[in-house]
Amino acid sequence: MIKSYSPHAPEDLVAEAPATGADEVAKAFARARAAQAQWGRGPAAARAQALSDAADALAAASDELTRLVVREVGKPLGEARGEVARAVAILRYYAQQVYDPVGAMHEPSSLGLLFTRRRPLGVAGLVTPWNFPVAIPLWKAAPALAFGNAVVLKPSPDATATALRLAGLLDEVLPEGLLTVLPGDGDTGRAIVAEADVVSFTGSTAVGGDVVRSAAARGVRVQAEMGGQNPAIVLPDADVESTARQIAAAAMGFAGQKCTATKRVIVVGDVTPMRDALVAAIEALGFGDPAQATTAVGPVISEAARDRVLAAAGSATAAGARLLTGGAATGDPGWFVRPTLLEDVPADHPLSCDEVFGPIATLRAVPTLEEAVAVANNVPQGLAAGVYTRDLTAALATADALEAGLVKVNAPTTGVDFYLPFGGEKASSVGGREQGKAAQDFFTSLHTVTLAPAEGA
Repeated sequence: MIKSYSPHAPEDLVAEAPATGADEVAKAFARARAAQAQWGRGPAAARAQALSDAADALAAASDELTRLVVREVGKPLGEARGEVARAVAILRYYAQQVYDPVGAMHEPSSLGLLFTRRRPLGVAGLVTPWNFPVAIPLWKAAPALAFGNAVVLKPSPDATATALRLAGLLDEVLPEGLLTVLPGDGDTGRAIVAEADVVSFTGSTAVGGDVVRSAAARGVRVQAEMGGQNPAIVLPDADVESTARQIAAAAMGFAGQKCTATKRVIVVGDVTPMRDALVAAIEALGFGDPAQATTAVGPVISEAARDRVLAAAGSATAAGARLLTGGAATGDPGWFVRPTLLEDVPADHPLSCDEVFGPIATLRAVPTLEEAVAVANNVPQGLAAGVYTRDLTAALATADALEAGLVKVNAPTTGVDFYLPFGGEKASSVGGREQGKAAQDFFTSLHTVTLAPAEGA
């Protein structure tokens, strides 16, 4: 059985469902293929209307979904409400992308007319995480559906209730069998990857590597969005107070449980003003019950996640780092850990190199911008990076030098615009970019057609 418990009330069983076995996965794909055959050949207007109706269904249920997200994954109320609104916008966006060109005419050759045309790939297998339980499934499923595919989705066990409710809402407006949510564990995910015509995954680096290898062995197109060890570089001319507030929110908001969360703060020059302002900004964040409107930092997702944060802080201080704030659990019944900032963590310590998914970040001072960029790039991941400065020349040069798929100038590393490509470099991402116009490239195949006149015509 798959069981999902509330992280701020661990005795609260939010959802319970049988794990989907391989036989049931195969049956779901058979139903999806039958539905896709009609959906993919049908008129664009029908797909646009269905996605628009799906947006209306989510909008009507936005309060219910918001409360469910808060309860099931501990996302603070304001962020949960924003995520649901974003999901509605994603569906409306792709309802219009249906009408984008699906090919192009080219200059004729000696043989005749030449043109290209995009076709859906078939059934998309989606494996999604718990931290954005509405937005991430839909930023994958909406374009897959818009461009004529069917979808089989396996959510994280920790987001089972939200995914099933999402499926229930979409079932009311989509053809039967076109979108299926299958609760399950790793075995269910592996069965989906083994059946799918195209695979999109978001989750840990270790699991993502397995997904990529499995799909590649079958010759199936795959994208995997994985972890980040995201830096924020602060130059001496940056506004200290506003920069500290932005970094604090990006590092600790939703208990740091975003792949784009700031994990490393690298200050060029005198670190003292930024250290003081950052500690104050972190300690000023609303902490506690995620259902309260003033809360910015709620619980982490599980006891194991809380223990990993505490162990990382303890290990770093034992290795010579200085704890500036946090580093302790609370007496609350949920999985709460105080937002944690450490300074002078050794460069080879795991906290400097590997993502710890929780409210924990490091602070480091370097003498030059060149060294800051070198430190920022000296990790296996390359998802998001930030730079804070008033110097436009320095900002543009740093943006070019940072090895990250997303570069933010005077803006938090967190936050993604759904109409722009999303993805990272190095170990953070494999395959094509997600979202925006890039999604059409990923979820379709481009065919080249030569149309020559028949003999005697």
